[in-house]
Amino acid sequence: MQTRLFAAPSPHIHGGEKTQQIMGDVILALVPALAVSCYVLGWRVFMITAISVASALLFEYLIQRFLLKGRTTIGDLSAVVTGMLLAFNLPVGIPWWIVVIGSLVAIGIGKMTFGGLGCNPFNPALTGRIFLLIAYPVQMTDWTTSVPDAISGSTMLANVKAGALSLSELDFVSLLGGHMNGSMGEIGALALILGGVYLLVRRVITWHIPVAVLGTMAIFGLSVAIPDGGATLWQLPLFHLLAGGAMLGAIFMATDYSTSPMTHKGMIIYGVGIGVITMVIRLWGAYPEGMSFAIFIMNAATPLINKYCRPKRFGTK
Repeated sequence: MQTRLFAAPSPHIHGGEKTQQIMGDVILALVPALAVSCYVLGWRVFMITAISVASALLFEYLIQRFLLKGRTTIGDLSAVVTGMLLAFNLPVGIPWWIVVIGSLVAIGIGKMTFGGLGCNPFNPALTGRIFLLIAYPVQMTDWTTSVPDAISGSTMLANVKAGALSLSELDFVSLLGGHMNGSMGEIGALALILGGVYLLVRRVITWHIPVAVLGTMAIFGLSVAIPDGGATLWQLPLFHLLAGGAMLGAIFMATDYSTSPMTHKGMIIYGVGIGVITMVIRLWGAYPEGMSFAIFIMNAATPLINKYCRPKRFGTK
């Protein structure tokens, strides 16, 4: 019997993982950070997260059902992940209706406009977060309803940058455990690290992007701290790794499959770019935090990185 050879576009090998399974692992990895946030900030964390997830699911269903008139894909749990990540980027005291608007932008513009899961060039949750930061800057930077005993009105990043808090006064145990002002998903660095370890063990992500982002931030911070000497030498890099959205961004946002490079070399270049841009904004920019903008910018550079970091074709020299 004559053997037929079929030529078809890549990919040719299927790993066996389903989207629902991968998204389920991401949701489980986010649970420790959600639990820490609920413990520190109260029941409103769960309410905001539930509103964000429910509205993300609703908007994805409505857009697919009535605008695109195609099959609905809310069962793959990607909208749940988008809703959770969006909520993790919001202050706990934000009005519920702003959360709904953020979900609409994240799903409607950040995801479905480009064709849905796998086609979006920018992280949907970050799209919603950046839109809300521009449209509602007061509500998005209001930390007065956060941790009661923490510094009122500002995050640690903002206070250190403004000179209202010295590095020698920082409690790094609080940074690990969550006793500080910030977005709901930023306040428990240790919980985020545990979630990252789970994703690594499950092989949902690889080490390349998180290590490149956090390593670049640490080296950048150390190079800035060296001229100062003293305690700042080690405190500045550690502070930047534990404060703000460093862990959340490096582990959960920057590793999004659709918006990050495909090769390991590309991932490292991508991660280094995020780390550099984040630190430049934190140290010399107008905003105390730069992780969201850094990931968004490098999302735009991902196609170019993929182009120049493509592996050689099989059989070529």
